[in-house]
Order: sequence, then C-alpha cells, then structure tokens
Amino acid sequence: MNRVGNVVRMQLVNRQTFIWIPLIILAGSLVVSIVIWSMIPYDAPKYGGGAQAPLWYFFAVGIMGMTQTFPFSQAMSVTRREFFLGSLLTAGLTSAILTAIFVIGGFVEQATTGWGVNGYFFYLDWIWSSGPAVAAVLILFMTMTFFVTGFAIATIYKRFGPAVLTVILVGLGLLLVGAMWLIGRLNAWGQVFGWIVTQGPEGLAVGLLITLVALSGIAYGLLRRTIP
Repeated sequence: MNRVGNVVRMQLVNRQTFIWIPLIILAGSLVVSIVIWSMIPYDAPKYGGGAQAPLWYFFAVGIMGMTQTFPFSQAMSVTRREFFLGSLLTAGLTSAILTAIFVIGGFVEQATTGWGVNGYFFYLDWIWSSGPAVAAVLILFMTMTFFVTGFAIATIYKRFGPAVLTVILVGLGLLLVGAMWLIGRLNAWGQVFGWIVTQGPEGLAVGLLITLVALSGIAYGLLRRTIP
C-alpha cells in the first residue's frame, strides 16, 4: 500500500491536472450558468448542462494520467499493478472531492431557490429523486467512469498504436449508429427512454458500476503488456 500511495503522490505532483483545473472548470461553468439564468425573463425553474463540464474533463484526466505518468513510473520501478491501483485511487479521491461539492451545491440551491434566479446547476430533480446519498454515489460513479474510459483509451493507444485505436473507435461509432438506426426503425425511442426513466438513479448507478468494473478490467489487462 505504501507503493500505491507513492503512485498517488506521483500523480498529484502536478495538482493542477487532478484538482485545480476541474474546480476552475466547475466554478466557471457555474458562474456562466447563473449569469445566463439571470437574463431569462420567466420564473419557472431553469436547468442547464454546465455541470457536465468537469466530468468530461475527467475523461482527459484519464488520458493524461496514463500517457504522462506511466513511463515515469516504470523508470521508478513501480509495477503495473501498483500504477493502476494508485491511479484509480487518485481519481477516486479527486472524484470524491467533486462529488462533495456537487452535493453541498445541491443543498445550497435548495436553500437559496436556485441562487435567487430559480436556476439549478447541481440539484437536478431526477438525480436527487432518491435522496442526496444516491445522488452522491451516482455522481461519483459517473466521474470515475469518465476517468477510466480515458485511461482505457490511452492504454489501447500505448499498447497497439493510433491505427488500432482509430479502428476500434470507428467500430464503436458504427455500432452506436447501427443501434440508433434499429431503434428508430422499430419506432422504439419512447420505450427506450421510458425504460431508462423507470430504472431511476439507482439503476443508472448500477449500470455505471458495471461499466466501470468492465473498463477497469480491460485497461488493467492491456496495461500489463504495455510498453512505456
């Protein structure tokens, strides 16, 4: 565990990547959202997608955490297992910070009627429908899934090169488009969205956990044979 902790410290040498930049993105997105809401003339609750911004950044953090730190870790005689666990622990700690901010922000928005402009950045009804604890778990799993997705993509790049990565991404894109075509062909979009809504935040959290475990297994399996 000491060596895993050393990987955490190694990842956090540049705290801007894991801590400060996500917080700056979050704060900037919040301020912009509040300014926009204040200019909207009607009094109904206002929502926006700005809260997603730091989550998408964690996708980039996963890529940077792999490509920038992995070669250095191997020069320091860190095993691949220790590097993988340390990187996940680093992402988990920083994701927990972001999750705590989201939950606190949700309480603040409820207390202030949406920052005084009836605008809701953190408190989204569907996510909070089962309470703050479930909302926190959902946000944590969502952030970690973005990180592990970026980490896995970077591992494929390091293991097989850009050509194989491009083929895989194009293939996944084609599968997605094919699935969308099939759903549209069957006129089943209503059933699909209805099924998603009925799962609730708990169901989404379980789905994210399964995805997180699967992607982590893929990333670690590839990392064991990756050349720095």
